[in-house]
Amino acid sequence: MKYFKKYLLVLLCFMAAFVAKAQVSPEIVYTAEHPKYVLGGIAVDGIKGYDDELLINISNLIIGETYEVPGPDISDAIKSYWKQGLFSNVVIEADSIVNGKIYLHIKLTAQPRISTLSINGVKKSEREDIEERIPLKAGNQITPNLVDRAKKHIKRYFDDKGFKNADIEIVQKEDITADNRMIVDINIDKNSKIRVHKIYITGVDPKEIKPLKQAMKKTNDRSSIKKWFSSKKFLEDKYQEDKGLVIDKMNSWGYRDALIVADSVVTYDDKHVDVYMDLYKGQKYYLRNVSWVGNTVYPTAALQSTFRMQRGDVYDQKMMNKRLNDDEDAIGKQYYNNGYVFYHLDPVEINVEGDSIDLEMRMVEGQQATFNRIRITGNERVYDYVIRRELRTKPGDLFTMEAIQRSVRELAAMNQFDSEILGEQIGKNISPDQATGTVDVTYPLVTKGGDQIELSAGWGQTGVIGKVGLKFTNFSLQNLIGKGGYKRAGFIPQGDGQTLSLQGQTNGTYYQSYSLSFVDPWFGRKRPNQFSLSVFYSKQSDVNSSYYSNYMNNLYSYYYGYGYGTNSSYYNYSNYYDPNKWVQLVGASVGFGKRLRWPDDYFSFSVALGYTRYMLKNWQYFLITDGNCNNINLTFNLNRSSIDHTFFPRRGSDFNFSLTLTPPYSLWDGINYEGLATNYYSSSYQQEAQQKYRWVEYHKWHFSFKNYTALTSSFKHCPVLYTRAEIGVLGAYNKNKKSPFETYYVGGDGMSGYSTGYATETIGLRGYENGSLAGNNGTGNGYAYERLTMELRYPLMLETSTSIYALAFLEAGNAWKDVNRLNPFDLKKSAGFGVRILLPMVGLMGIDWAYGFQKYDSSGSKIGGSQFHFIIGQEF
Repeated sequence: MKYFKKYLLVLLCFMAAFVAKAQVSPEIVYTAEHPKYVLGGIAVDGIKGYDDELLINISNLIIGETYEVPGPDISDAIKSYWKQGLFSNVVIEADSIVNGKIYLHIKLTAQPRISTLSINGVKKSEREDIEERIPLKAGNQITPNLVDRAKKHIKRYFDDKGFKNADIEIVQKEDITADNRMIVDINIDKNSKIRVHKIYITGVDPKEIKPLKQAMKKTNDRSSIKKWFSSKKFLEDKYQEDKGLVIDKMNSWGYRDALIVADSVVTYDDKHVDVYMDLYKGQKYYLRNVSWVGNTVYPTAALQSTFRMQRGDVYDQKMMNKRLNDDEDAIGKQYYNNGYVFYHLDPVEINVEGDSIDLEMRMVEGQQATFNRIRITGNERVYDYVIRRELRTKPGDLFTMEAIQRSVRELAAMNQFDSEILGEQIGKNISPDQATGTVDVTYPLVTKGGDQIELSAGWGQTGVIGKVGLKFTNFSLQNLIGKGGYKRAGFIPQGDGQTLSLQGQTNGTYYQSYSLSFVDPWFGRKRPNQFSLSVFYSKQSDVNSSYYSNYMNNLYSYYYGYGYGTNSSYYNYSNYYDPNKWVQLVGASVGFGKRLRWPDDYFSFSVALGYTRYMLKNWQYFLITDGNCNNINLTFNLNRSSIDHTFFPRRGSDFNFSLTLTPPYSLWDGINYEGLATNYYSSSYQQEAQQKYRWVEYHKWHFSFKNYTALTSSFKHCPVLYTRAEIGVLGAYNKNKKSPFETYYVGGDGMSGYSTGYATETIGLRGYENGSLAGNNGTGNGYAYERLTMELRYPLMLETSTSIYALAFLEAGNAWKDVNRLNPFDLKKSAGFGVRILLPMVGLMGIDWAYGFQKYDSSGSKIGGSQFHFIIGQEF
């Protein structure tokens, strides 16, 4: 038995050796004539993440076909795998050859994947920019081609920033914690920016060198004060653009044949380059004759007048292009704006004689186009009919750019869509079709949140003051009562573009204020007739008399060291609440307005009927302290607004004139008001005041004009000059019955609230204390005011999520207690700067620093000087 086991072990060894020999791959003989085999099968080494059948298909080899081995088809199969860029090694072997059939084995090694990617030597913002640009991502495969592309992208990125000598190194290290994974480090040394040391221009007169340098926008040296403050970094692509601007400048001088003979950029040192340009001017040409051919819409005299280039003028090609195409009133734009979308004008030099050129303006006017399809995309907020009713582009109407621009303005005024994106993209969505003579227009809308919520709290003398405000700008009353569709935002019915506002402000006992308003801009849905309704209630209480007694006692003790003693509790109003001292206001108004067609359809007119009841008890801050007063008024408002944007207007103006009238009770009530309620210390004063002010009467006039002027042609980064002039007057039918209400509270941030003058109109004037004008330190009872503003604005960010602009301003204004003493030249002046931020669901916020140049009023009270002003939910 022992020997039997040994023999069996030897036999098994021989059998294993035989099997191993049988499994050796068949030998492929490389001869002049390659043998051919029928492909019997293909096996592929499985690679994680890839399907075996997909990997086999890449080879383009088909089972059952005959192939030379080795041969071109096998070589092509290997090349197919390499082209994928997914494998670091490819091998095709023959497993076996049986009865003229060959069985192939494809062995693939996948490219390694990136486990971690690090970018070193740059700032966070630059790192984020590079990550977006390069093809290398954690988890993806890494190949030599991707590494080269990443280097090129990074190099181009820093070239554009002026870092021409940036060094980029991409280091790959095997990740020992995972199979076939690489740790990739991108090490960047930006080095110093390459700047322009000096620009040398030859081939022109010395006096022409400076304006040619100034013509270049991005390639600058320090040849002038203006260029001293410009960027000096050298950017290759900007340099190529600037060379074109140099030629344009020479063309504008009449050098029609100007060209750059040679140019070069030479290293000056490690941080600077010198730029050399050799120019050829050629002959200077002048315009001799201009003829117009093919014009029928506009007479030749009108075209020549618009063209502005006359016989004997320098042949300025830049000026010619501006007058034909680029200027706002260019000939081409006049045709285009009036429906001649397919108009074409070709200025042809028909004769060049000496230094003179004859031009022939060959024009094809074409037919006037009409609007065809009007599409709306991106609307997810309002009903389509709400948008289409605002459009001035109706199918079949004559095409005009004014109609498109007006439609964009009206859509922006809805405050439901991003007007910045719409303004930028609308030009790309105008599609003329010359075959049909029509134009399709698509309005690319991006929905933004127009609704706002305000939650704020502050601390005053009477404790914590809380404020809650809700404003729904896409409200639908029809959906609320179940007669509309089912468009809702949560529990809020929406879709009709109506506005519902609710606001509450309180600190509990001392102050409460509540209001509700509703506006429907298309009342009845057929015409742009506006209906408005509002109701409000407010109550303010006071402190009891012991507060002032304690205040004086403590003040006396502080200065003289004796008296009734001190008690810190007198500083806190909440300890002295008096429920028997208050003023309450309750009121409502209803209004109706409509757009006008004359003088133009930018005008609107509205009428509002309002009622306010003032209820006072022991209220020492008005001419009347006890009793009830009633204010019934009718307000007429004429407005013209052509601004192109609600938050950051660039162009347009806003004119407003309003007149508020109460019935002139004193003309028919038979009461002699002369001497009535004039002696405050009289025992009958309060009775007389109640008789005098039971029915408040006045006439109130207001005029304002705002204008917005774009200082550049850029849309997104456009500085704007904003100017404003306004005046208000509160007049009386009877000089002996001036209204104690509806006066002007002038000065400060312009924010209304319980701490300001009550039952007054708040007017901001930055650089001065709140309500400090028209009285001594905050009496705020002006009967006339004037305000002038000049403001330079610059947009920092105009996005759907956040919009920000900075501003600097000069402001002047004043208020007067007596209308007859109004002096438009007696103004308090200030200057300052600030910022405005518009956030979805929050609304407008801002902060200003201002300096009021008149620090003290006539009584010596401080009213001006350095001031910070905070703005929430409203604009000056």
